[in-house]
Amino acid sequence: MEILRTENLTKIYGKGTNKVVALDNVSLSVEKGEFIAIVGASGSGKSTLLHLLGGVDKPTSGTVYVDGKDIYKLNEDALAIFRRREVGLIYQFYNLIPILNVVENITLPLALDNREVDKETLNNLLKLLGLENRKNHLPNELSGGQQQRTSIGRALITNPAIILADEPTGNLDTKSSEEIVELLKKTNKEYKQTIIMITHNLEIAKVADRIIKLEDGKIVKEVE
Repeated sequence: MEILRTENLTKIYGKGTNKVVALDNVSLSVEKGEFIAIVGASGSGKSTLLHLLGGVDKPTSGTVYVDGKDIYKLNEDALAIFRRREVGLIYQFYNLIPILNVVENITLPLALDNREVDKETLNNLLKLLGLENRKNHLPNELSGGQQQRTSIGRALITNPAIILADEPTGNLDTKSSEEIVELLKKTNKEYKQTIIMITHNLEIAKVADRIIKLEDGKIVKEVE
């Protein structure tokens, strides 16, 4: 079952001599439960693509369908709700709120949406993340790997249609990077969670079901 599709997705910045084509007619399809890795050199359009998929930025032309909805036909309020409920974002820098503990950071998207926290779901998630004994700790009391696991929990708590991970291991040492990749893979398998991950590390990309290579804003290669 298809969960995400783009058609001729294009993003252009600037005009005239300052014109930069960040994405050039990118069309792709992602099945529900797939783990996709997007690779490419700096400036290839990886982050631009991720932002467009998540409704964070708007395309110059083209469409993005998530669960059958053309997200850029939504008004601003509906698009904000879409981002909050249907997309889980994981960044290289964890973006945790320093005055909130692990549980509060993980459940923040539900609080912002005035939704109740299901205790069983939260406890199962803390167990999956290996954070049961850290749930009352503040971010500055956690290792880099634990902070990234907290940000993964925050992305998962809403049971989103897709997880978008932008260089999720880019700020971690080798051991922590391996742990985070294993956690994402486990999340993909156990939760049937659709994940689209950007990485410059080809070894990390190999855990994905499919690798898409971008070059100068275009898909130049796909490997399964």
